[in-house]
Amino acid sequence: MRPTRSRTLNWLLLMNILLLGSGGREHALAWKIAASPLLTKLWCAPGNAGIAREAECIALDIADHADVIDFCRRNAVDLVVVGPETPLAAGIVDDLTSAGIKAFGPSKLAAQLEGSKGFTKDLCSEFNIPTGTYRRFGNAADALAYVRAQGAPIVVKADGLAAGKGVVVAETLPEAEDAIVMMFDGGFGSAGAEVVIEEFLSGREISFFALCDGETAIPLATAQDHKRALDHDQGPNTGGMGAYSPTPFVTPEIHDQIMARIILPTVAGMKKRGTPFRGILYAGVMLTEQGPKLFEYNVRFGDPECQVLMLRMMSDIVPAFLASCDGQLKNFDVRWFPDPALTVVMAAKGYPGDYAKGTRIEGLDDAAKIEGVEIFHAGTVTKNGAILANGGRVLNVCASGKTVSEAQQRAYQAVDRIIWPEGFCRRDIAWQAVEQERA
Repeated sequence: MRPTRSRTLNWLLLMNILLLGSGGREHALAWKIAASPLLTKLWCAPGNAGIAREAECIALDIADHADVIDFCRRNAVDLVVVGPETPLAAGIVDDLTSAGIKAFGPSKLAAQLEGSKGFTKDLCSEFNIPTGTYRRFGNAADALAYVRAQGAPIVVKADGLAAGKGVVVAETLPEAEDAIVMMFDGGFGSAGAEVVIEEFLSGREISFFALCDGETAIPLATAQDHKRALDHDQGPNTGGMGAYSPTPFVTPEIHDQIMARIILPTVAGMKKRGTPFRGILYAGVMLTEQGPKLFEYNVRFGDPECQVLMLRMMSDIVPAFLASCDGQLKNFDVRWFPDPALTVVMAAKGYPGDYAKGTRIEGLDDAAKIEGVEIFHAGTVTKNGAILANGGRVLNVCASGKTVSEAQQRAYQAVDRIIWPEGFCRRDIAWQAVEQERA
C-alpha cells in the first residue's frame, strides 16, 4: 500500500508530484513514479487515457506557466517533472524555480542544447566534442550554394524544435535542395528560420542517456531507436517507431569513450558558459569508424526510449529526480534489471503524414496479459468507456525478456491481440540486436 501523509511520518519524505505531458514517455514516467514509496499524490497535465490509470489527469495548459504555478501552490506540489521538450525550451523550469517550486529539467538557456541545433554544434566546436562538420545558414541562397559545393549525402536540419521531424537525411542533391527550400519557405514554421547543414555520418546510431545535476553526470542505460516509419528502415523519418535497451553495440569501451569525449565535456562546457545543465541529457550518437560522434542532443527522455528504460530501471526514480535538482549526484547510483526491454509503437495509418483521429481500439487488456508485457498509451482518449486514438503515435507495446529475441516475440504477440484496423507498426524492431543474438 502506498504511504500517505501522516502526523506520525516525516512529511518531507512524502511528495505531491505533478508530471507535465501527454505522450508515451509520460505514461512510462507516471507508471514508474506511481511505484515510488515516496509518493503521496500524482497528477498529470494533460495526460491521456493510459496515464489516467496511474495519476489524476488535469486539464491544465502547460504552456501557461502562471496557471501551472498556481496549481502547484494550491495543491502543495513538492516536485514538477517536465516530460516534453517544448515547455523546457519555453523556460518553465526557470519560472517554477523562481516561484520556489522544485522542478526536474534544464533551464531555458540549457535547453538550447535541443532547442537550437546551431547552439549545440557551436558548443561541440568550442569544447572539442566529436561531431560532424557543419555550417549555419540564415537564407536559402547561401545554403543551396553550400550543399551544391559539398554534394550528397548530406544532412539538412531546421535549427529549432520541429517535433522530432526537422531533420532531412538527403541521399541526393535534389533532396537536399528541396529540404532547404521547404524549411526556408516555412515548412517547419519558425523552427526553420535558420538551417544547419552538416556532414552525413556513416555508422550505427544509438541513444545514450545521462542524468545530470549541473556538475556531475551519471550514465543511464543505453538504447537504440528506430526512426523510419517502415520495416528495414524505409520510409520517412518519424518521432520513433520503436526501441530496445540495452544495445549490444555499446561495448564497455565505447561506453567510456562516449562519457569521456561527449557527455562530460558537454556538462563541463555548459557549466563554464554559466548555463549548467540539470536533467536528462540524451545524446544521439553515431558509432563511426573514427569512434563515437554526436549528431544531436535532446534535453529530456527519448520517446520511445523512455518506455524501455523505465521497464529496466530497478531503482526508485523519485530520488534520482531530487538528486539532479539538488546537485547531489556525486555519490548517487542508479541500478538496472539485466533483462532487455523492447517497445513497438503502434501508429495511426498515414503517420507521419495525415491520419484520422477517433478510431476505436480494443483488446488492450487481453494483450497486457502476456508475460512481461506493459502497454503505455501515447495518443489516446476515453469516450463512453472506449479507448480512441487521438494522435499519430498512439500505443507503445512493451515487453521484457531474458533475451532481446524473447522480448521482441512477446511484444509482437501482444500487438497481434490488439484490435485496431486503422493502426500499423513496424514488425522488425530490434532487428540488428536479434541478428547478433542469432549469429
